[in-house]
Amino acid sequence: MATEAGSPLVGIIMGSKSDLSAMEPCMAQLDEFCVPYELVIASAHRAPEKVHAWAGSAAGRGIRVIIAAAGKAAHLGGVVAAFTPLPVVGVPMRTSDLGGMDSLLSMVQMPSGVPVACVAIDGAKNAAIYATQILGAALPEYREKIVSMKRDMANA
Repeated sequence: MATEAGSPLVGIIMGSKSDLSAMEPCMAQLDEFCVPYELVIASAHRAPEKVHAWAGSAAGRGIRVIIAAAGKAAHLGGVVAAFTPLPVVGVPMRTSDLGGMDSLLSMVQMPSGVPVACVAIDGAKNAAIYATQILGAALPEYREKIVSMKRDMANA
């Protein structure tokens, strides 16, 4: 299914402005793949209504994949996954307390029925690549971006 040029296909949500620098590789990779995205900062604990409204309306706005980044055991990705039928990719943020293990475990220990895919701690670039792979399952132009990237990696 084609989308309007520039309409966001990926939604990026992060719990705090402090996560922005760690998520820059995600946005840079999506830009490199020419994947349109939108970005919102909303904490699942400080702004739950905003998170609910954003996640609940994402599919209707044309978003196809959500990338959720949060630190500590806040697990923004799980909250988002509870409010959307879309695939959610979690990016656990490195923390000063436990080095990001708290973030990682909160993302991978989801209950049955509310899955969240998860990349490495501070794995923002891989989140963008994975989101593009998901898009590529239905949109050949994004599949070709991944094929090209993998070809370039093999030839490096």
